[in-house]
Amino acid sequence: MQLRAGQIVGSTYHTIRVTGSLRKLGETEERITAVASWQNAPYFTEAERVALELVEAVLTPNPFGERVSDELFARASAHYDDTALWTLTVAIGHFSLFIPVALIGKPIPGRPPGKNYTK
Repeated sequence: MQLRAGQIVGSTYHTIRVTGSLRKLGETEERITAVASWQNAPYFTEAERVALELVEAVLTPNPFGERVSDELFARASAHYDDTALWTLTVAIGHFSLFIPVALIGKPIPGRPPGKNYTK
């Protein structure tokens, strides 16, 4: 979800950081690469697809109404119990909090603290 969020908002910082973390955790290159085209990639479960769709819904403006439709919420509820759905909601909110830092401050992955931002 974090990788897709970084892709949506165009944050190189997020995409590099999250991709590195996923590799360290043993995630396959196919799944990492397929996040950009998750809708037709065969590497994700239905629950993962719903989570990725929720991230896109939250981070993409909808000029025609709600970002998370009743239909999307119902599909998410079919895959996640109440606790898991709230955990997913909090996770999206948590990493969304740092998107402005990455977009405005432009931290550079691998740079030491205090040298992280460009002007």
